[in-house]
Amino acid sequence: MHISSLWGDYSCGGFGKAAREFVDFLRECGFSYWQVLPFCPVDDFNSPYKSYSTFAGNPYFIDLENLFEKGLITKEELEGARQTTPYLCEFERLREERIFLLMTASKRVNDRREIEEFISQRPYIENFCKFMALKTVNDQKAWQEWTESGIDQDILFGWKFIQYEFFEEWKEIKKYANEHGVELIGDMPIYVSPDSSDVYFDRDLFLLDEKGYPTQVAGVPPDYFTEDGQLWGNPLYNWQKMKETGYKWWCDRVKSALELFDGLRIDHFRAFESFWEVPRDEETAKNGHWVKGPGMDILSKISKVAGKKLIIAEDLGDITKEVVDLVEESGFPGMRVFQFGFFGGESTHKPHNYKENCIAYSGTHDNNTLLGYLWELDEKNRREMLEYCGYTSEDWGNGLSSMLRTIWASSAGTVIFPIQDILGYGADTRLNFPGRAENNWRYRVTKEQIDGIDKKRFRRLNELYNR
Repeated sequence: MHISSLWGDYSCGGFGKAAREFVDFLRECGFSYWQVLPFCPVDDFNSPYKSYSTFAGNPYFIDLENLFEKGLITKEELEGARQTTPYLCEFERLREERIFLLMTASKRVNDRREIEEFISQRPYIENFCKFMALKTVNDQKAWQEWTESGIDQDILFGWKFIQYEFFEEWKEIKKYANEHGVELIGDMPIYVSPDSSDVYFDRDLFLLDEKGYPTQVAGVPPDYFTEDGQLWGNPLYNWQKMKETGYKWWCDRVKSALELFDGLRIDHFRAFESFWEVPRDEETAKNGHWVKGPGMDILSKISKVAGKKLIIAEDLGDITKEVVDLVEESGFPGMRVFQFGFFGGESTHKPHNYKENCIAYSGTHDNNTLLGYLWELDEKNRREMLEYCGYTSEDWGNGLSSMLRTIWASSAGTVIFPIQDILGYGADTRLNFPGRAENNWRYRVTKEQIDGIDKKRFRRLNELYNR
């Protein structure tokens, strides 16, 4: 469950008391991991997988009540930020109002020294703050279209203040979670946005033309989710240049993420073996081709940076023997997704095929909910799946509990469930539809929904299967 899906009063889940209450819920249920989506700022379609910086934090997560207690926003400003609905993230309103409010708060900081020192020790965050200040003076245009180079110092400090608050607040949440036996797993998108501080300040590490635009872009070929494939539009890495630097940028990226989390899922891991390259002017991802990636040359570096911390290889999609071999050689656990196991025939995603060194999911943020999946399966595969899970009643709509138990009982070293599956919710609570730009990432839970969960039931399942 992403931070944005937490309950609260201010249009988006954040680092307030709800985050600690969710940790308490996890502890009471006997869960030991909380996995989130990328923490970076979201794009215009609210996706955390395309951001102005892979190193920076999402301003929307900052706890407004904390700022009020510090005297940095007024009671009237706090009340004015209250949401109109608790069930969805109000992204349009956040875009219009939240940064302005945080900038206003930054102007009330009396002693800036601690913030300035914090940012000066984090060069990638400092670059992001400069990047955002430059975007402001250039009317929010993409950096490839910038003409102005002057920076408003108040705006620059405003972004420094935002990042400082983000990281300091999260540090306290993580400390609370760890003290209560819950570890945090983060998520790292394989690629970065063309309009980002990452590309702007390290252009030689990406395949760009003389104006800074990608010469080829990233995506994936046609698959289960989309018949045209997915055209992501991210610039591809200049792996030769990366290698010459000892993959320093990537090592810095992983190190930075593992300061925030106890473990990390690397999205689209298969691109380290081979990645889908699409000419920039293509309208779909169909006309791309596979290009060899850096393989163990970079993964050995990442492994060294990670040490004993958990790295999850998101090895989903068009998987070849070479990808399977690379995941095996890396030693990182791969992913198994229950929902991919029952479209006919044998599959590594069926629970009896799970090995200990894997992370098994009922579904991911890109899948339907488990209940929604149950309803949408065709009759033949649905009956086979339910029988596999030991559920033979004609009333198949009540089969969800058996499905969850089957995943719990598997030999996978770790199992993870989206919060919607713990709640038993249907397709109307799905978080993301791959290949669709609009109306994703909005789902939120309420405190009442979490309080209604039978915690003893889930604690018993965790005890029963030695989770």
